[in-house]
Amino acid sequence: MKVLLLENIHPVAVESLQARGHEVEILAGSLSEDELVAALPGVQLLGIRSNTHLTARALDAATDLTAVGCFCIGTNQVDLVAAAERGIAVFNAPYSNTRSVVELVIGEIIALARRLPEKTHKMHQGVWDKSAKGSHEIRGRTLGIVGYGNIGTQLSNLAEALGLRVIFYDTADRLAHGNARRMPTLDALLAEADVVSLHVDGRPGNAGLFGAEQFARMKPRALFINASRGMVVDDVALRENIESGHLAGAALDVFPVEPKAQGDTFESVLRGLDNVILTPHVGGSTQEAQEEIGWFVAGKLASFVAEGSTALSVNVPAVQPPPLTDGVRLAYLHVNVPGVLAELNAYLAEQGANITGQYLATRGEQGYVVTDASEAISDAALDKLRSSDQTIWLRGYTA
Repeated sequence: MKVLLLENIHPVAVESLQARGHEVEILAGSLSEDELVAALPGVQLLGIRSNTHLTARALDAATDLTAVGCFCIGTNQVDLVAAAERGIAVFNAPYSNTRSVVELVIGEIIALARRLPEKTHKMHQGVWDKSAKGSHEIRGRTLGIVGYGNIGTQLSNLAEALGLRVIFYDTADRLAHGNARRMPTLDALLAEADVVSLHVDGRPGNAGLFGAEQFARMKPRALFINASRGMVVDDVALRENIESGHLAGAALDVFPVEPKAQGDTFESVLRGLDNVILTPHVGGSTQEAQEEIGWFVAGKLASFVAEGSTALSVNVPAVQPPPLTDGVRLAYLHVNVPGVLAELNAYLAEQGANITGQYLATRGEQGYVVTDASEAISDAALDKLRSSDQTIWLRGYTA
């Protein structure tokens, strides 16, 4: 298959896909919608990170596309509904860079508490400012985590090990780790936390989650960290709270608008502020995390192509059939209505096919069934399935 990988995806993904015989093209930066429309015809597998936005219009142009690999945690950069409607499976790496993000946040908490950004800036200017003013230990301080998912919970565990008290708020019902305390509201968390760290996802409802009202409710001289999504925070309001002295410092790894490619100019209202750490969306960008992500997502794409596995897909029914060791396999994505499985099995029975395994899952308006049989399925049976009004796609495999 023809594979297009964007945004400096780790070489291990290239090697993995090439080893399976796929033709891989690599581009260092992201592509705009118009560029995707031009580039995607003929591409069957697409690999992206967080800066490439795969819209319905781009997907309309991707007439050959079968699957998308998001080599990152989030998938909000992909129109998942549009992809599902077109039968395009989307995969991501929900856990592979969790540790890297958490370590960055821990480092930022310590750096901000010790006012290291302004200390190192003065040193580079030749100013020797040996003072403890405004510099604090983090032991005994309260960390408020907003969003207690995979990253939030691991941050909770490491923070407690360093002597921080941990409180958290999440709209979902989450089990508290260690001695962490669940807060009933976001306002309650903001009133108590010395450090607020955001770890929410990119769903549209989280846009503008944190603005002037929320900053005003934070404790005076508290610290603020955003390593989640840029659109969650009002950066203008954050600057005002830093300049007024209400907040003692901040660290941001994500921004509402980010440069498309390496070396492009970065613009932000937060530039030039003391005790503010700005990093170029590198929370998950360690060699260890990127290698793990490259291996993991490339493996999901390869398994989908070779075996019909949709395990951990975020937008189509997830089925993980065992490796095919004998006979043939039919992978059938269809509209989720009553009678489709019976119709499929009737077609196969007419041909005298001996079914050796069958694996089914549904997700919303779609169903996906993987059927293993001991003998080849006739073209007549396959044509009947392909012509069904319920068929989205049908693919065959041989051992």
